[in-house]
Amino acid sequence: MHKTEEIPYSQEILRKLIHISSLAIPIIYAFVSREVGILILTPMTLVSIVLDVMMHRSAVVRKKMLSVFGKLLRPHELRQDKILLNGASYVLMSALLCVLIFPKIIAITAFSILIVSDTCAALYGRKFGRRSFLDKSREGAFAFVVSAAVVVAVIGALTSAGWTFFVAGVVGSMVGAVVEAASIRLRMDDNFSIPMFTGGLMWALALFFESLSLPGIVDLMK
Repeated sequence: MHKTEEIPYSQEILRKLIHISSLAIPIIYAFVSREVGILILTPMTLVSIVLDVMMHRSAVVRKKMLSVFGKLLRPHELRQDKILLNGASYVLMSALLCVLIFPKIIAITAFSILIVSDTCAALYGRKFGRRSFLDKSREGAFAFVVSAAVVVAVIGALTSAGWTFFVAGVVGSMVGAVVEAASIRLRMDDNFSIPMFTGGLMWALALFFESLSLPGIVDLMK
């Protein structure tokens, strides 16, 4: 992240605590059907996007939003010259797309990695980052991969997944770390790019393993 996009570290912690609360999405999705997940996420996503647009079009809405969330928003989210969605909208959009596109186990894993590992990378990288890696730091990327591996291990243990799930998850996590670190040059919000790239690679590997008649992944949690 460019220095101009940084907010005070104390506010970053608060922002990430709110980010962590989004873990409720994959947890709830684990216990409901795909159809119910879509029914829940679609209106939430639309409301968030509408509020983002209204923040740029309505002075009343903008004043109210800034009074509540102003200190947590990054500079680009405060711009008035063009409409830019904030992180919350991208989180909800990516959650909805994960449910729409990916098999359930992959959607839950990819989105959980976004929430946990993006938080770890941001906080650890800002506090201890010394060596640069793409647009972020090596330390942040390391924190991303380690925390993502823990997420994969926990979900794998809870679902009695085979070794192919762990391989796909760890490889996907490494790609997710690169995408997170390169978010500026990719010109993509990492709340969107991380689960899409991570989930996409996990699914591709799952299909590859299936073609070799190895233990399946996509049928877990059906």
